Amino acid sequence: MKSIKRLFPFLKKYKGYVALNILSNILMVLFSLVSIPIMIPFLTILFGKESDLVKTAPSTLASTDDLINYLQYFFSQVIEQSGREQAMIYVCVSIVATFFFKNLFRYLSLVFMTPIRNGIVRDLRQALFHKTMILPLSYFSEERKGDLISRFTADVQEIESSILSVLEVVIRAPLTIIGSLAFMIAISSSLTLFALALILFTVVIIGGIGKTLRKKSSAIQEQLGSLVSMIEEGISGLKIIKGFNAISYQEQRFDEENTNYKNLLNRLLWRRDLAAPLSEFLGVTTVAVLIWYGYYEVQKGTLVVGTFIAFLYAFFGIIDPAKRFSKASYSIQKGLAAADRVDDILNAEVTIQEPTHSKNFSTFKNEIIFQNVHFSYPNSDKMALNGINLTIKKGEIVALVGNSGGGKSTLVDLLSRFYDVTKGQIKIDGTNIKDYKLGELRSSIGLVTQEAVLFNDSVYQNIVFGLENISEKQVIAAAKIAHAHEFIVQMENGYDTNIGDRGVKLSGGQRQRLTIARAVLRNPAILVLDEATSALDSESEKLVQAALQNLMQNRTALVIAHRLSTIKDADKIVVLKEGQMIEIGKHEELLSRNGAYKKLVDLQSF
Repeated sequence: MKSIKRLFPFLKKYKGYVALNILSNILMVLFSLVSIPIMIPFLTILFGKESDLVKTAPSTLASTDDLINYLQYFFSQVIEQSGREQAMIYVCVSIVATFFFKNLFRYLSLVFMTPIRNGIVRDLRQALFHKTMILPLSYFSEERKGDLISRFTADVQEIESSILSVLEVVIRAPLTIIGSLAFMIAISSSLTLFALALILFTVVIIGGIGKTLRKKSSAIQEQLGSLVSMIEEGISGLKIIKGFNAISYQEQRFDEENTNYKNLLNRLLWRRDLAAPLSEFLGVTTVAVLIWYGYYEVQKGTLVVGTFIAFLYAFFGIIDPAKRFSKASYSIQKGLAAADRVDDILNAEVTIQEPTHSKNFSTFKNEIIFQNVHFSYPNSDKMALNGINLTIKKGEIVALVGNSGGGKSTLVDLLSRFYDVTKGQIKIDGTNIKDYKLGELRSSIGLVTQEAVLFNDSVYQNIVFGLENISEKQVIAAAKIAHAHEFIVQMENGYDTNIGDRGVKLSGGQRQRLTIARAVLRNPAILVLDEATSALDSESEKLVQAALQNLMQNRTALVIAHRLSTIKDADKIVVLKEGQMIEIGKHEELLSRNGAYKKLVDLQSF
């Protein structure tokens, strides 16, 4: 129920539509109930004997019996004064008008429900996307992308159908059932108790079918997530799959997952689809038994034929909403499984928090200090960084080198607070970075990663990305510094050219130069270059390296490089191994020590 309660805040935004939906449902139920007593005079008087005509009007209208008696009296008067044909016209007009308004308000209830359903779906996806954007990177190391996408799509859509069922059942069905029961009790309490016993028996049987639906639905949603993950991996890794002749292997893996999903879905739908025919069979059986019991009531004179038929009509008014309860329970069970999976994301802990009393980060003035920094990734016993002490003065270029897994990328990720240190602290100008506003801290750091991350948009928007009030002149200037302007203007639509998913229309070197232009445009105080030239060919590397050298002048830069030739002029070179600093110094100084750095240089000189 917690998952359903979590949806309530989303309804507040649409309380006007909710109120109109409730009002429409109430009026629809009201006209449904009015249609029941109208049937009694129609059946009793029009097809009855002259002796059935009511000569005296009831003194009050305080009960259902009084209302029925008054209707019988009214139509009796019409028959005596105008004949049965005129009475038939009145009855037919009353029935048509009643059902017109009933269906009008039924339609209006659906009209007001539409913006609620679609609005909640929109808001849920928006909330999921917002939460995904602020979750720490460590969260995604434990989750599959395809499964997350499935929660945005299939799970949210499943919640939509359950919301509709819940609102209909909660508002419309109980009112209909209560009204019909009240009318049935007024006619015959004994017959009503007998009917309720039959309904209870039916509900118990049907309800037993749905007990395992939620568990099965959850398994199906998880299986769908795995399926989407395989699709995403297959499209992303298509070049490798083809290059290694692994198409059959991937198809076999996908076929296994796809078949498992089909089998799970079959079992779920078989169980769900059993509800309708079973409920109809039990419903007909219930009515048959009720007719048998009612026959004896009529024979004893306890009920007249017209009243008994009206009783059956009211009873059918209970069966339909009862069926809705049955169908809604199946839908709700599936929706709850989906809501639980969505809830997992919405309730996920955001470990990278804004400080309670934050400080503005205006300009970088003096130094960055890594003070006894320790860090380990979630669910890992191994320390990725172990006791790092490093001071970086303003304007210094500091290179981080070492074998893969040494902790280079982890160190720069901590500076941007993609993760928080496990122990120790990182200070900028004497202030712990946890005390700065997160947005201002990250805005001061220009990031160029090893993988060129681009978006399915134009060249211009990929360079501007997130900035406002940027002129075209500034964008072109940044592109020129990154040596990207030349190839951009040769493209079909220049800066307005769409580069495709992940920049697929560009070469590796062109993609990287766009990311560098994006960093240049931000004019950051601190630069982080994580293997920024690794994807470039020799010619592009020289052009971009020259641009980066110009960009890094009078700036603080942390440079991760496997190509040691690109960091000879760094003010400090830090050698990391298994999360520890084992050497630090300038290029020539470290070579003279004949240590770990010298070995790395020698390995690359072959």
